[in-house]
Amino acid sequence: MIKEYNYKLDFYYQQAIIYLTTLILYFGIKGSFIDKDFQITIQDPIIYIITIFVILSNVVLVLNRWRGRKLLLTNDAIIFSSRNKKREIKIKEIEWIYIGRERSVKTAGLHQMVLIKVKNRHRAFRIRVGRYELQKNLLEQFQHLAESVPTKKRRTILNYTKELTRRKSINV
Repeated sequence: MIKEYNYKLDFYYQQAIIYLTTLILYFGIKGSFIDKDFQITIQDPIIYIITIFVILSNVVLVLNRWRGRKLLLTNDAIIFSSRNKKREIKIKEIEWIYIGRERSVKTAGLHQMVLIKVKNRHRAFRIRVGRYELQKNLLEQFQHLAESVPTKKRRTILNYTKELTRRKSINV
């Protein structure tokens, strides 16, 4: 069973449309009717700036569309896939999973982040659920997966002091 979740491109589409609409509105405001003809002054530097934004937003949209980022969930692995590379995390290698919210990011509701700590890797993988299509289904899949894997242990003062003393004894 392979479940595929595509990366959302909504933000990039909205950005491109807003900049293009701004350019068209600015043309409409700055243009003038002379003898039933509509003339636009090209010498305006604001037109150059808005045009650069329109071009850049469309380039970013095309590049992100070309990358084709996906998240694949199988019975025995989590696969981060793009056009050029794939990264696979075996479920056997997962040390813990934490599902919660990220304080600095205020999108996608209550559960917006999944942290996956893999054995033999220092940093955890961070998956922002709100950036993928079918967010609720993806979150349900991760919750189902988290039931079979240990959850992240909260740091208490006692555990933290034990960890510090263990680190000091290793470093000495």
